[in-house]
Amino acid sequence: MRSDWILDVLADLKTFAQANELVALAEQLDDTSIVAMAEIAALREKQYRRIHDGEHGVGTHIGGE
Repeated sequence: MRSDWILDVLADLKTFAQANELVALAEQLDDTSIVAMAEIAALREKQYRRIHDGEHGVGTHIGGE
C-alpha cells in the first residue's frame, strides 16, 4: 500500500500555512507529519511481518537433526 502521498499533502498544507502567516497551523502540521511518518513505518513493519511470518533466515538453525 502506498501511503506516502499523505506526507506530500501535509507538506503542501504547511507551505500554504507559512505563506499565509498561519504560524501555529504550520507548526502543528510539522507534528502531524511526524505522526504520519511513524504510523506509515509501523504499518509497513506490520505488513512485512505478515508477509514473512514463519520464514527463517539462512544459518539460523543451531544444532539438532
